[in-house]
Amino acid sequence: MGGSSAEEADPRSGRWTAAVRRRIALGDAWHRLVGSVPAVLQVSITAIGAYAFSHYVLGHAVPLLAITVTISSLGFVRDARPIRVLETAVGMSVGIALAEVLLLGFGQGTWQLAVALVLTLLVARFLSPAASFAIAAAVQSVLVMLLPVPDGGPFVRTLDGLIGGVFALIATALIPRDPRRGARRDGQRLIDEHVRTLASLVTALRLGDVDEADRALARARATQPALESWRSTLDSGLAIARISPFLRKAVFDLERQQTMLSGMDLATRNLRVIARRIDYVSRDAASRPELADLLARTAIALGILAQSIGDVAQQPIARQSLLEIAKHLDPVEMLPDASVSEQALILVVRPYLVDLLTATGVSTADAQEALPSI
Repeated sequence: MGGSSAEEADPRSGRWTAAVRRRIALGDAWHRLVGSVPAVLQVSITAIGAYAFSHYVLGHAVPLLAITVTISSLGFVRDARPIRVLETAVGMSVGIALAEVLLLGFGQGTWQLAVALVLTLLVARFLSPAASFAIAAAVQSVLVMLLPVPDGGPFVRTLDGLIGGVFALIATALIPRDPRRGARRDGQRLIDEHVRTLASLVTALRLGDVDEADRALARARATQPALESWRSTLDSGLAIARISPFLRKAVFDLERQQTMLSGMDLATRNLRVIARRIDYVSRDAASRPELADLLARTAIALGILAQSIGDVAQQPIARQSLLEIAKHLDPVEMLPDASVSEQALILVVRPYLVDLLTATGVSTADAQEALPSI
């Protein structure tokens, strides 16, 4: 016990970092486990349902492919849209049917397996540009070629595959994964990245710290994955919510987030512009407290905007906070004695505020009107 405490208390040993990393990894594993529970339940219930239908209703002895198609169609993917589930199910059914035809014509064997695999991959690539489509088809094709032909004829497995696909599609509507939690998490992650980037820029401006400006620029450039994750989650969530009778109430919230995403998409691009500009002007190591205060106030408003993803009552507060900042963005009035390059920083912040205002539901025209004329 004493050794462990010393290890955590003495960062100079280097072992403190390892202990913290293990703790973070354990926390990530736990959150991943908890977050996967809805998907685990959906996949398990649907797979057993497909198996039971093929086995007890249709009389298929071992409907293996009904289960494999169901599991592969639903999976743990972020994009659980019905069209993606359908695409995966069709891909696997194509692989099964091709293998059944080849099995009838040429029997089982190594060269027959090779031919089935090549043909399945080629046909699947012709039918769909998605790589997952081809892989799903190939896996099912191999199973058909290697497993013994079941009682009732080879095309029994094709029917099992179709049943698995149908059950997977039904599950997306009747046993849906609530997309709101994932969408809120992804949206808050993106806005939090903006807040952290602005915090680094504030430090760089207050202290004239070029290293901090470099770090802020690197962080701003690394925001694209968070943006794409939110977009993918929202697209998938809306597609599911619009067909599921149990998620109709989620449509409003997801559509509101989609409006927010449109504004944050443009704001993310402008954040990179701001970070590049500040990184450039910070080379003189001069302190710029007025500009630092401006970005600090913007970061506070963004924190409220992040809260509004889960609490719609916070949205007008975030909007009003941003409007208050926007109406003062006159370079000459804010920095009357500053150089042209410093006043130009206000100019690059202006479109950023417009984008943030559109994220709160303000039209682009109204957001632009909120800025002072220059």
